[in-house]
Amino acid sequence: MSTAERSTPPPAPRPRDVDENDEATVPDRLVVGMLITDPNLVRRLKAKREMSPSAPRDEVWDGVYVMSPGANIEHQGFVGRLTAALVTVVDGMGGGRVFPGLNVSDRIADWKANYREPDVAAYLPRNPAIFRKAHACGGPDFAVEILSDGDLARRKLDFYAKVNTRELLLLDRDPWALELYRLGNGCLDLVGISNPQDPILLASEVLPVGFRLIRGEDRPVLEISPRDGDQSWRI
Repeated sequence: MSTAERSTPPPAPRPRDVDENDEATVPDRLVVGMLITDPNLVRRLKAKREMSPSAPRDEVWDGVYVMSPGANIEHQGFVGRLTAALVTVVDGMGGGRVFPGLNVSDRIADWKANYREPDVAAYLPRNPAIFRKAHACGGPDFAVEILSDGDLARRKLDFYAKVNTRELLLLDRDPWALELYRLGNGCLDLVGISNPQDPILLASEVLPVGFRLIRGEDRPVLEISPRDGDQSWRI
């Protein structure tokens, strides 16, 4: 065998066509997630995933490692411009902290056993959350979640309520809709929905602004309007 032959890796196996009548396989279209209980396989997959550029978006829900969908350019554009707008709003209220993504947990020690990462999080000065090097113990006053394909953000509402997140703005992009939730009696209750067909203003009680979705040229536009009528933002 020549040196070239020895150094050439064997060809990768071709993916097998899935026969929907094959009892040993499950068609991809029928699967929306995967629950793995084999601890050895969990460790191997987790180690491989943590080397992925998408890993920083992952979360742990009560000990269950949740691999979040990747964020596309549109998603990141919303995060950046929403963060900039909310920094201006919060500064006008006398200060606070606005983060374009932050690990939020319900505990100080061993916080990685249970945390979520909102896309944008605003903490006002009187918020009792405790900040550590890599996370906050306690929810923000105002949080934003921007949904991607396969996103489970709506399942985070109970956690956000538990850590006393006062309001949550959720932007769904399929179909386009803006939802505002507010904390009351230990739950985040839906306040209202704004969409391009019915662009009602969702007024925040935490920040002096309102939010709505209006029609745009290429896609709907998120409009942020202050109560005092000063600067507004369209994203």
